[in-house]
Amino acid sequence: MKVEFWFEFASTYSYLSVMRLPGIAAHRGIDVVWRPFLLGPIFAAQGLTSSPFNVYPVKGRYMWRDMARRAEERGLNFRKPDLFPQNGLLAARVATAALPGAAAIRFCQMVYQAEFEHGRNISDPDTIAECAAEAGLDPKMIERADSDEVKTVLRNTTADAQARGIFGAPSFTVGDELFWGDDRLEDALDWAMRDA
Repeated sequence: MKVEFWFEFASTYSYLSVMRLPGIAAHRGIDVVWRPFLLGPIFAAQGLTSSPFNVYPVKGRYMWRDMARRAEERGLNFRKPDLFPQNGLLAARVATAALPGAAAIRFCQMVYQAEFEHGRNISDPDTIAECAAEAGLDPKMIERADSDEVKTVLRNTTADAQARGIFGAPSFTVGDELFWGDDRLEDALDWAMRDA
């Protein structure tokens, strides 16, 4: 079975999964469908106006310390961005336009590195353009990301995530099974391999 990987560019824990998923999935021979989506509408439907990590400061303090520990454990650099959560709409549109493909996955990784390693603003078109260029994406992908077609696909993906009961990122679905959180990445891949 295929694993669908649901990620939001503002999500801290999605950073950890985006950086390690390609290698782990390839090693296990599992196909992954990358599904960028937006958490804002999902949070709004739950009555939240910001990230739960901002709404509940004690949870936020824990998350930042946990992220530092987990990034170090995985050999990743980590820096808390000055602004959180960031607006990942442009990045999500570019990823939606570019996926699938190795350059698109590399673009996603570079956006997360810009945000959570270098503290850059990912809503800045220059930041996204640099990530796209360094990842080897066709320069026209930025223009395509602004098309009505891509905007509709991203809205539909977000609605699909909500309909499937996805409430946070990263999430993984294998058929009807939902796994939430970077710490469930391996569980999702194991589930996909059960019937392989």
